[in-house]
Amino acid sequence: MTDIRHVVTSFLRFQGKILLLQRSSRVGTYQGQWAGCSGYIEGNEVPYDRAIIEIWEETKLTEDQVTLIKKGDPIEIIDEGKGITWIVHPFLFEIVTDQIQLDWEHKNYKWIPPDELSNFQTVPKLKETYEQVQNSS
Repeated sequence: MTDIRHVVTSFLRFQGKILLLQRSSRVGTYQGQWAGCSGYIEGNEVPYDRAIIEIWEETKLTEDQVTLIKKGDPIEIIDEGKGITWIVHPFLFEIVTDQIQLDWEHKNYKWIPPDELSNFQTVPKLKETYEQVQNSS
């Protein structure tokens, strides 16, 4: 039986590039791998609200510096090795600056064209998650 965990993943876009964050050795899962702004949805929390909180915590961008472009349908990602089924609630935001401040959860960041996602060792199915939110209506 797998553990089901609901999370948000927000892709931040600036001048056509998206932000990738490299997870630090201090996080619980996927250390060293690249991700978007992510976090656990707590209790009955609204996914959008959690996305805004995670963006602030991980980049120090405030809600008035980000504009929601798209919200994708939740996507199920099964990690059999960890025994976890992730229910990812994806978001795409346009942001007003590429100047961010990392917190302890990440050790590096890059701005990349979206078509280069497959060139990075990412958390499971990050490219598919991006494509899902990008192609949502």
